[in-house]
Amino acid sequence: MATKKAPAKKAPAAKKAPAKKAPAAKKPATAAKKAPAKKAPAAKKAPAKKPATAAPAPAVRPAPKVGSVAPAFSLPASDGAEVSLAGLKGKRVVLYFYPKDNTPGCTIEACGFRDASAEFAAQNAVVLGVSRDSVKSHQGFIAKQGLDFVLLSDPAGEVISAYGSWGPKKFMGREFDGILRTTVLIDEKGKIAKVYPKVSPKTHAAEILADLEAMG
Repeated sequence: MATKKAPAKKAPAAKKAPAKKAPAAKKPATAAKKAPAKKAPAAKKAPAKKPATAAPAPAVRPAPKVGSVAPAFSLPASDGAEVSLAGLKGKRVVLYFYPKDNTPGCTIEACGFRDASAEFAAQNAVVLGVSRDSVKSHQGFIAKQGLDFVLLSDPAGEVISAYGSWGPKKFMGREFDGILRTTVLIDEKGKIAKVYPKVSPKTHAAEILADLEAMG
């Protein structure tokens, strides 16, 4: 009797190694955070300059009356001194007011006084010109025209106003307040001898000399 073959044993199936998961892709490194840009400090605006305060206009006043005491004054002069009416007692004073140095009419008037300086001295008279120009401006005017008398600076116009030499004017169709071309003659005692409200630059010096001679 034939022997039965033992059934061949099946080799156990090889166990498959579990598939390895591929490592997860690394996330890209986070970009470095940029520091916030610093804002440039805003340029500081220079404080706005305050407009220069204009000097108040002198008051409009009437001229002093003949026979009244002349208004006192003390003003800086072109020679660097301070000239006061009190310091001129015993002298006749020709106090003339004019608009501005180195202008045509004012130059003619000033040169008229310059040319008659000997005659004024003979009448015991001191000539003083007054305007709102500075002492430096006066010095330039004197040097340019060879003037031999003192000019006084009254920038605030207080003396000009006190002698009635500030008021309404007309020029080239324009009306405004300014220095009036006037003159006041003061006697040896400090009293008003004569007021000249309207002046002709060309003949003014001769006009005053005639009045001084008449005063004796």
